[in-house]
Amino acid sequence: MEESPIDPTAAEYVYRQLADALAADITSGRLHPGARLPGERALAEQYGVAVGTARRAVQELRDRGLAVTLPAKGTYIAAPAANSGDAAP
Repeated sequence: MEESPIDPTAAEYVYRQLADALAADITSGRLHPGARLPGERALAEQYGVAVGTARRAVQELRDRGLAVTLPAKGTYIAAPAANSGDAAP
């Protein structure tokens, strides 16, 4: 069994630890753009955290621009942002 990246005794919020772990999976390519994240309950169970903690971690990913949530559909890994010089007017 894989060791959890979450350390509840660390001097960092657990939701940030979970968001950082998921962000690392995104930047490494383990989670690719368009991939659906597990639901909050599944994330909570997988990482051994409360559902509210998983919810806050997903919000953190959205705030970082790494994920997008579609109501009644799920949360997906966002496509990488285009370079600001390539944006259409």
